[in-house]
Amino acid sequence: MSAQLQENIGKAEGYLARFKENTLGHYINGEWTLGSGETFDNTSPVDQSYLGKVAAASEADVNAACEAAAAAAAGWAATPGAERRKILHRLGDELEKRAEEIAMVESMDCGQALRFMRQAAVRGAANFRFFADQAPEARNGLSLHQAEHTNFTVRNPLGPVAVITPWNTPFMLSTWKIAPALAAGCTVVHKPAELSPLTASILAECADAAGLPKGVWNMVNGFGTVAGKALTQHPAIKAVALVGDSATGKLIQAQTAQTLKRLHLELGGKNPVIVFDDADFDRALDAVVFMIYSLNGQRCTSSSRLLVQSGIKDKFLAALKQRVANIKVGHPLDPATEVGPLVHTGHYEKVTGYFDIAKQDGATVAVGGKSLRDEMGPGNYVTPTLFVEAKNSMRIAQEEIFGPVLTAIEFDTEEDAVRLANDTIYGLAGYIWTSNTGCAMRMADKVEAGMLWVNSENNRNLPSPFGGVKMSGIGRDGGDWSFDFYMETKNVCIAHDTHKVPVLGR
Repeated sequence: MSAQLQENIGKAEGYLARFKENTLGHYINGEWTLGSGETFDNTSPVDQSYLGKVAAASEADVNAACEAAAAAAAGWAATPGAERRKILHRLGDELEKRAEEIAMVESMDCGQALRFMRQAAVRGAANFRFFADQAPEARNGLSLHQAEHTNFTVRNPLGPVAVITPWNTPFMLSTWKIAPALAAGCTVVHKPAELSPLTASILAECADAAGLPKGVWNMVNGFGTVAGKALTQHPAIKAVALVGDSATGKLIQAQTAQTLKRLHLELGGKNPVIVFDDADFDRALDAVVFMIYSLNGQRCTSSSRLLVQSGIKDKFLAALKQRVANIKVGHPLDPATEVGPLVHTGHYEKVTGYFDIAKQDGATVAVGGKSLRDEMGPGNYVTPTLFVEAKNSMRIAQEEIFGPVLTAIEFDTEEDAVRLANDTIYGLAGYIWTSNTGCAMRMADKVEAGMLWVNSENNRNLPSPFGGVKMSGIGRDGGDWSFDFYMETKNVCIAHDTHKVPVLGR
């Protein structure tokens, strides 16, 4: 064990001590509470060690959080946008003060390598600052002139909203949803994933330190079957923003049907990265490796299907095999680690199950395809894996594995690439590598995805829309698209007193 890893483990143990010693509760109406008293154990994917007890919200706990959000809604909506801007900027400052703590707690709670989690607080703070700066103009609409009438639109915050976030990069994704909701003037009830709940509490503490009024931000821990269901069905909640898998999205859509809540569902993907013969070889290789093996492959926009053109296939796969074999798997707090343990034993079993499925379906395991528990102990470690000689009809090409696992498929023509890319129930993201501008434009038009990157890995641009099509979700985040979701548009028509009003019954 390196000296740096030893030092990082010591720091992380210091940050985690309070969670081990005290049950993590809910944050409701500006106060911490254990609610009903039910709890569950939280463990680390690094070695299955105990991280502490977490309160499991009952329906009564969720109701209390929703009622607090409802009570605070009018006051927060009436708070001038310039004042909301100041508070959210202070919140960003609070996050950056605790950047090291957030990174280390997140790494130990969900298994992500520290090299990626070091940016979690910085990106979270950027989310709050970006949307904070939009808050003063969030209500602004359009002016629409007619000969004898003038129409104008305004936007008003919806009121209390539910934000349900996932376990893979929980801190950053929570800020991505909550920041625009608060900037728009909505109050929030946040339910983090039960598998990685710790940094959500740090977020709530930072909101309190920034001076957010009581009841504007509420957080409840627990399970989807109880807390999630109560939250999505509560009549005070006007909208639900979810980041999760497609099965959860279907369930929430059904649960919200009786109250006709507005939904934004950011769901799963089986995203293609399409490498043509004329692509910049080295840049494409770097991007292919990064976009599936970073963040343990546990990211919705990961490029888990490699579609590689026949003329370059052998050379590209040979270089790819070498790169995948060289990826450093290790403790997430080790600065050298590139892939850490998978988030939970259940997910580890799901991912490793695909190693046998690939062989049964006739694919070849070119690299990896095995558990590392015999070598690295009880943590949820697996080898970065590459499947080759695969067909798009195979389960490894159709189902979201959500791990450091890449499936390579050969194609011949541009038409073949389009057909293969679209032959999936998902449509979140896609990546196209070619030096032919015309080809890039044609592919961008024909590939069925909510987001496409050409000659690039996933590049984050906060004003741009983020979301998918087909089974990958409903709605868009980012920039003004977020405000369209969290706000209701109202049209006002004013007559010039020059038109003739129709007369009846005179």
